[in-house]
Amino acid sequence: MNHTALNVEQIYTGCLAQGAYYITSGKDAVIIDPLREIQPYIQRLERDGVTLKYIFETHFHADFVSGHLDLSKATGAPIVYGPNAAPEFECIVASDGQLFEFGSIKIKVLHTPGHTMESTTYLLIDENGKDHCIFSGDTLFIGDVGRPDLAQKAASMTQEQLAGTLFHSLRNKIMTLADDVIVYPAHGAGSACGKNMSKETVSTIGQQKAENYALRANMTEQEFIQEVTDGLLPPPAYFGMNVAMNKKGYASFNEVLNQGMRALTPEAFEAAAEETGALILDTRAAAEFHRGFVPQSVNIGLKGDFAPWVGAMIGDVNQPILLVTDTGSEEEAVTRLSRVGFDNVLGHLAGGFAAWMQAGKEMDTVHRITADEFAAKFDKANSVVVDVRKESEYAAEHVEDAYSKPLAFINQWVRDLDPKQHFFLHCAGGYRSMIAASILQARGYRNFSEVEGGFGAISKTEVPKTDFICQSKVMKA
Repeated sequence: MNHTALNVEQIYTGCLAQGAYYITSGKDAVIIDPLREIQPYIQRLERDGVTLKYIFETHFHADFVSGHLDLSKATGAPIVYGPNAAPEFECIVASDGQLFEFGSIKIKVLHTPGHTMESTTYLLIDENGKDHCIFSGDTLFIGDVGRPDLAQKAASMTQEQLAGTLFHSLRNKIMTLADDVIVYPAHGAGSACGKNMSKETVSTIGQQKAENYALRANMTEQEFIQEVTDGLLPPPAYFGMNVAMNKKGYASFNEVLNQGMRALTPEAFEAAAEETGALILDTRAAAEFHRGFVPQSVNIGLKGDFAPWVGAMIGDVNQPILLVTDTGSEEEAVTRLSRVGFDNVLGHLAGGFAAWMQAGKEMDTVHRITADEFAAKFDKANSVVVDVRKESEYAAEHVEDAYSKPLAFINQWVRDLDPKQHFFLHCAGGYRSMIAASILQARGYRNFSEVEGGFGAISKTEVPKTDFICQSKVMKA
């Protein structure tokens, strides 16, 4: 490794749409917003022959549990937060404008409240004293800014007041920087921490001034507040719990992993489910799950936006969980659950669902049909179609007269279902509709057919489709 060069590496985790940052200069390193599992960072530090000098946190994250505590314990590096942070563990609470040196470069603290009141942007100043890049956390995204409604209760402020605070942070601290300063945000498209994020994960101040609606020239504070708060969906239930874990502390990742890796025989698995009331989470693909699963299981496939959907669907991070996975995927499932704070995994079914079947245990199935079968059975006058995609997807195009009932709000709209009337259930490709199907069956609804391939497959059939939205067909949650 070249110990004289500045190296900035974005470590992007797609399923969380989250960017952590690994930066080296000389024989020093810093890490910004690390993930929960720290072993990859430890290995990287050892491989590069550098010492971790600081762990910077941009704010108390709501959508994932950071690895700051375990990483600090393992390396001795202090944790740094910006002003207003008051965590329940030892750390450096920096002042606005404070400089931190490592190698031949500096990081300057820019307090940028608004998303949360402790939100901080870190400005990296290179060896020549030039502003090189910012690590903007959830203050500034590519194409968007952080939502201002998550910290209302903690800050004793309205979302409008927080948005106004964010307006001034952006204009006084970030937009005053040179146009060539690189922007490294904490999230990209797919994160629930904003509403209009780009798929790009790196930009510049100049590009954002030109393209980001929230940095528009001559924009008034009132216009900013209106546009930033318009159309915000309710945050997932687990967000507040993740904030608390990041602020108060949590069990070490190794403890969580060891517990989750307990292999349970079908008999022990069944007994644990009965004794603890644990939720049975089946992480296999929908194509496997629908053919057979442990009764009452909820299916959220590991090969998808697994952790965010677990957070949205299960909500309570303290919920005991028993896992059914593909053989060999147990550790990945436990790891990805821990990233969003679901630490109470009691173990997994040894040998997977095949072992359950071999033990002669009871099983369940989901009635899944192909898009062609759906087209053959579809009758516009009498068929009920439930579309669990986002409202924006539904608005773009949908089966004529289909009901828009987004998966995220299933707890609200499930009460409106007639348990005696048959309906067809679909999403975009089958991932979300199988989540919905498993939840519905766990609650006693069996009067539906789930459509394999979702709207992507339906769109290739002769089933009538439209982009006209009948308001009576849209479920408002």
